[in-house]
Amino acid sequence: MIRHLIIYSCILLQICMFPLTGRSQTAFQSGENLEYSLYYNWSFVWVKAGTATLTINRSTYGDSPAYRTRLLMRGSKKADSYFVLRDTLTSYVSVDNLMPLHYSKIDIEGKKHKKREVWYSYPEGKCRARQQYTHSSGTVTKKDETRASQIYDMLSIMLKARTYNTTGWKAGKRINFLMTDGNGVSNQTLIYRGKCNVKMRDSKETYRCLQLSFVEKDDDGDEDEVITFFVTDDANHLPVRLDMNLKFGTSKAYLTSCKGLKNTSGAQIK
Repeated sequence: MIRHLIIYSCILLQICMFPLTGRSQTAFQSGENLEYSLYYNWSFVWVKAGTATLTINRSTYGDSPAYRTRLLMRGSKKADSYFVLRDTLTSYVSVDNLMPLHYSKIDIEGKKHKKREVWYSYPEGKCRARQQYTHSSGTVTKKDETRASQIYDMLSIMLKARTYNTTGWKAGKRINFLMTDGNGVSNQTLIYRGKCNVKMRDSKETYRCLQLSFVEKDDDGDEDEVITFFVTDDANHLPVRLDMNLKFGTSKAYLTSCKGLKNTSGAQIK
């Protein structure tokens, strides 16, 4: 349960920045640091399941200036007594246009170690993603896919999307995009639900937010709402809460700390 909770949180911490389109703006800078607490509902009691830390820093990839985004996730001490989980995700994108350059995800789940990597290139104006998945058994799966549209990973989609805003959006608007997890490229869908106020768990602060849903199709072709998430309605577009509907229960992720923000917070309600 803890493993699936953190993996879903991981995906949404990246995707939840995506629903931003329209007028361009700068929403992040080098030195940004975000921290989250992850909770799982167990018999009407909310139990802390783990933490996640997301950082953005200037770096280089090859000889090119780049932004390096890194997400570190770990289970709580209580969760570790049942199942040890440590995940590290790293993404490099170009500084000038935020095009993905490289992505990796290293999973430590109990005694099993897995690694996913994606190398991006852009032949003839298309996007090529060379993918390699090293299974815990040591078996390696390789895939090489080229698409006319841009392919993103869970971290590069967040940075690219944070350069836009939602001016003129109406509830019900759908956003479709391509994403790779290092073992294949798939279509993903988000639905904009409108605006609302969100109260935090411990600090009791309230934020003006944009509400969105990440949906997946079931075996019958119907869309199931997997996660509802709330992004601040200001220039930072920070995800402050994620509500996850999992097969084994319900979970939530809360923003607990943010440092090095590019813009002054403008969504908090006094």
